[in-house]
Amino acid sequence: MADRERALLLLVLAAACRAAAREAEDPARARERMVHEQIEARGVTDARTLAAMRAVERHRFVPPEQADLAYADHPLPIGAGQTISQPYIVAVMTAALGLRGGEKVLEIGTGSGYQAAVLAAAGAKVYTIEIVPTLAEEARARLARLGYRAVQVRQGNGWKGWPEDAPFDAILVTAAAPEVPEPLRRQLRDGGRLVIPVGDADQELRVLTRQGDAYHEQRLFPVRFVPLVGGPSARTVPEPSHPGRSPASPIP
Repeated sequence: MADRERALLLLVLAAACRAAAREAEDPARARERMVHEQIEARGVTDARTLAAMRAVERHRFVPPEQADLAYADHPLPIGAGQTISQPYIVAVMTAALGLRGGEKVLEIGTGSGYQAAVLAAAGAKVYTIEIVPTLAEEARARLARLGYRAVQVRQGNGWKGWPEDAPFDAILVTAAAPEVPEPLRRQLRDGGRLVIPVGDADQELRVLTRQGDAYHEQRLFPVRFVPLVGGPSARTVPEPSHPGRSPASPIP
C-alpha cells in the first residue's frame, strides 16, 4: 500500500512538474494569469486596457536573461539604468488616460517600448521619446520588428515634448518629475489627460485633465519611479554602467 501511494505521489508530482513546465513555456498562459491576478484583481476594469495587456507579449520587451520573469509582479531592469514598469502600473496608467481608440498619445520615456506597444494595442497613435540613445534605437527596432506601425520613436529630451505634432489627446510620462513640465501642459489638448508620477523622494501618480487654461488634478497613490532625466536644456544623457533603482511600482 505504501509503495502504491508513493508511486501515485511521484506520478502526481511528475504531472505537476510537467504542467508547470508547459506553463513556463507558454507566455500566453502566463500573460492571462498576469492580467487576472495582478490587474483585474486590483480593480482595473477598463476593457480596452485589459485587452491590450493580454495582447502585448511582454516577454519580448525584456532582456533574454529576464524573459522567465517577464510576467512577474514587479519591474525589471532593461539596461542603461532603466526599468520596465510593473504590469499593474502599466495598466493603471493606461486606463487613467481613458482611451477610446484613435487618440494621438505622447509618451515620455520609451524604455524598451512596452508601454508604447500597450498604448498602440489600445488603439492609439503613439509618439514616444527616449533620452537614452541605445534604448531609443533598440525600442525603435523592436517595435518595428513586432509590427507596431502606429508608434513613432524619437531620441531626445522628453521634457520638451513633441511640439510640432501637438496637441495630443493624452500624454503619459513613465519617469518621475519634480513638477509637471510646462511644455507638456501646453501640448495637451483641451479635454485631454496627462498621467505622470510627480515628486523626488516621495512620489505620487497624478492625472491632470485640461479644461481650457486650467488643469484639474487627481492624485492616485504613492509610487516609486526612476527620475525623469533631462530638463529644459538637456539634449542627451551618458550611458550609465550601473543598474538603476527598482522603480515603476506602487509603494505598499
